[in-house]
Amino acid sequence: MPASPDGTAESLSKIDRIEGRNPAGKVEWYTRRPPAPAGGGAAMKLDGRIAFITGAGSGLGAAIAALFAKEGARVIVNDVKREAAEATVASLGSAREQACALAADVSDSASVRAMFAEVAKRFGGLDILVNNAGIGETGNRRDEINRKGEAQLGEMMAGGKIQTHWDITVSLSDEEWHRMIGVHLNGTFYCTREALKLMAPKNKGSIINMSSVAGLHGIPIAAHYGAAKAGILGLTRSVAQEMASRNIRVNAICPGWIETAMTENFSPVMKATLTSRVPLLRWGKPEEVAATALFLASDDSSYFTGQWLSPNGGLFIA
Repeated sequence: MPASPDGTAESLSKIDRIEGRNPAGKVEWYTRRPPAPAGGGAAMKLDGRIAFITGAGSGLGAAIAALFAKEGARVIVNDVKREAAEATVASLGSAREQACALAADVSDSASVRAMFAEVAKRFGGLDILVNNAGIGETGNRRDEINRKGEAQLGEMMAGGKIQTHWDITVSLSDEEWHRMIGVHLNGTFYCTREALKLMAPKNKGSIINMSSVAGLHGIPIAAHYGAAKAGILGLTRSVAQEMASRNIRVNAICPGWIETAMTENFSPVMKATLTSRVPLLRWGKPEEVAATALFLASDDSSYFTGQWLSPNGGLFIA
């Protein structure tokens, strides 16, 4: 790295790429990092950046909003329920003064367009988008899933033929299918489209799409959920290639089983069965997914685009 006249490393006031030569005289590239703040504390990874997180009224989104705010971001919290979004903002401590709550159903294109118009008006731009909004169920099937899952387990333990079958897809209605695709895949597209309009003028940004392990290897109890999450991965790869020339990075997160309200209704037997398939023998915490999102939002992942990261405890190993 270039040195100052007195032989010490030059003061680095910003993150950028610089050219240097290694001891053999070969030209190499180095990354300049900002100096640590006075007092020795670590620099905040998202200081001053504007971050928009959908579905952040609870669960993963709320955890991501809290961590981003802690790392210096000005956080925009979206949820379909205004009171939930406002509760997340209120929980941000002193960072709530620079945050705001916006209510909208991401599956509604017009509502998303209006919401991003408000973002442009209030903040003048956008640095980070986390497409996190989602739903786990479209019908009252949890009792059926628990019952069938426990029956299958009993049949396997008895060593006999499986007599109980999931048969979920044959009973899915058109409305259930369209609702699941609408929130997850359409919502991710609608929000990405509007975010790109704010990121493109400055040729910089990070978009993080919440997919799932279900999008990687399927899920027998929710084909519409697995299809939506797989579609998000396809969208992620395509937009990443499209926007690379503008330095707008697009990546995805594929969580495994995480302790949230969306996954709390499994029976004890079903949860134990699912946990037994995870090598770490536990479910993840929202904060562990939030840490993955922070990495993808920050400059630590500056050479990542079109990729997926999967905090899943070993449930799926590619």
